[in-house]
Amino acid sequence: MTPIFSSTSWMMRQVIYALVLGVMTAYYFFGWGVLLQIILGVVTTMVVESVFLALRGRYVISSISDGSAVLTAILLAISIPSIAPWWVIVVGVSFAIIFGKQLYGGLGNNPFNPAMLGYVFLLISYPLQMSTWQVDFLSLGQALDVVFDLSNIDVISGATKLDEVKNGLSLVGSIQQLGLHSPSQAWINAGFLLGGLYLLLRKVIFWQIPVAFLAGIVLSSILLFASNTDLYLPTQNHLMLGGTMLGAFFIATDPVSASTTPGGRIIYGFLIGVLIVIIRTFGGYPDGIAFAVLLMNMAVPLIDSFTQPKVFGR
Repeated sequence: MTPIFSSTSWMMRQVIYALVLGVMTAYYFFGWGVLLQIILGVVTTMVVESVFLALRGRYVISSISDGSAVLTAILLAISIPSIAPWWVIVVGVSFAIIFGKQLYGGLGNNPFNPAMLGYVFLLISYPLQMSTWQVDFLSLGQALDVVFDLSNIDVISGATKLDEVKNGLSLVGSIQQLGLHSPSQAWINAGFLLGGLYLLLRKVIFWQIPVAFLAGIVLSSILLFASNTDLYLPTQNHLMLGGTMLGAFFIATDPVSASTTPGGRIIYGFLIGVLIVIIRTFGGYPDGIAFAVLLMNMAVPLIDSFTQPKVFGR
């Protein structure tokens, strides 16, 4: 049961609060670029949202103050590389707000998760900028130089562990030789896991989606790993690499684009988890959270139609 004082703005604030621990953990490992991307994303979303609300003749202040646009910007900003050029987050957030939200009539009418729609647009359009991640902590000055291309400083960058699995497996022949230990990604996932538990305790999100999401990952990864331990990732790596916990508690649980029935939430979350493992293993992209969520967003009407609870007495 949701608290009686809940509202859209209250729920959005709670989700933003829950993101803080994961964001600060990412800052601890990677530095000021993480915060710069969030600031750029929030500023962009406020401008773009305000312009489109004005064009539609809506009240700007009351609409943007609900926090939904800010949350979209934060989710997208922490999903992209923190050393991405400034225009990447600006373009991505603009696309997410315009094509993922406003063109459908605003909050409550969008069939797709706006942040993931913007992420997929960026990933397909700018694969180089979206696949280059830094491995060292950046000071504020270094982050400004890199994000705004103010100088030619060298930043140690590379691929994520999921990228290394995708590209390195064909070279070494066994996944055991790739060195999958990644403390930074594990701690960041732990931060988002704790934030997700906070949302569950505050009854901001329903438990069915994150539990089914993680169950889908666990079950499908166990089956694959059992079939060939040299080719497929162990379950713990699927859980603690990439954006697994962010996806389970903050992205898949979007109340507008997710399934709305109790049974539907379980099916929705479970299939997202399965799709993530399939895309990570057999697809062309290292992490399939965004694609899995968008694919299941399309299936939500069908899922909900078959999982409507029976009316009492019938």
